[in-house]
Amino acid sequence: MPKDLLDLNATPERLRALADAGVLPPAALERALHLSVATPPRAEWRRFLSTTLMGLGTLLVLSGVIYFFAYNWAALHRFGKLGLIAAAVVGTSVAAWRLGEGLASQLSLLASAVLVGALLAVYGQAYQTGADPYELFVGWAVLILPWVALARFAPLWLFLLLLLNTGVVLFWGQVLGGDDDTAAWLAVGLGLLNGFGWATYEHFANAGVSWLQRRWVPRTLAVMTVAPLLAAAVAFIIAPSEVGPGAGVAMLLVLASLGADYALHRHLHGELFLLTVGVLSAMTLATTWVGRLLFDDANAGELSLFIMPFVIIGEVGLAVWWLRNEARATGAQEEA
Repeated sequence: MPKDLLDLNATPERLRALADAGVLPPAALERALHLSVATPPRAEWRRFLSTTLMGLGTLLVLSGVIYFFAYNWAALHRFGKLGLIAAAVVGTSVAAWRLGEGLASQLSLLASAVLVGALLAVYGQAYQTGADPYELFVGWAVLILPWVALARFAPLWLFLLLLLNTGVVLFWGQVLGGDDDTAAWLAVGLGLLNGFGWATYEHFANAGVSWLQRRWVPRTLAVMTVAPLLAAAVAFIIAPSEVGPGAGVAMLLVLASLGADYALHRHLHGELFLLTVGVLSAMTLATTWVGRLLFDDANAGELSLFIMPFVIIGEVGLAVWWLRNEARATGAQEEA
């Protein structure tokens, strides 16, 4: 569904097209061109710098806490280690409560969530619990879930998903053996987990939830969904008899993600990023398949090295042509 014209960015190209169509008079065109490329006002710069520095400061403080305990590990008693981290968790939680709504409160909760992991790690080292690393990450995710649910802060949800991804990978390596036979099923599991997070985000964003309108989080989730599935699908194309049925399932899920990318582009957001991810995935699969035909099935030898660059050039040209047509048809734009 094409976007409403009032929802499109006022780019110089669109403004000149309106002027050519007689919609904008020359004086209005000059003023509109000036506004479309004008430098953001001082308040916008102040807000941007405040947000950036606050986030960077939070990350630096958290890294400082981790390095403090790493450097002074032998000098601190275990009660001192646990007490200091627990005090930091309580302090950041109280700060989030006292600051109320806003970015500072959300970053305080993010700091609390990160420090919970540090507390679990210190406890495990101090008392030698014998827990596997995957249990640390899964337990970490479970403990911070109430804060994540209350924060209404998309990066905190993304952090929770990263913890679950890490826990799944460690479980595969430590419990399932980490062998090649189950690697494809690991990719399927990660793809389904991240795909569920991506679909959930898109659903509530499309429903109008105000704090889910930024596009960088679903774009990150889309990449996290497609990347493991694409790796397994490539292995399925190269050696289908050796990788097992999990890789075939991954191939089907990759194809399903291509349909999801196009549906979201055309009917929900009209943006090019997801469509580009789908195009790159399709190009990767097609290039791998052609390479297998040339190198393995046809035994073309040196001729394959001559043909493959033209195949890639043709794919890139076709992809650019199609993406430009989609951009014109839907008014797609790149927004943060």
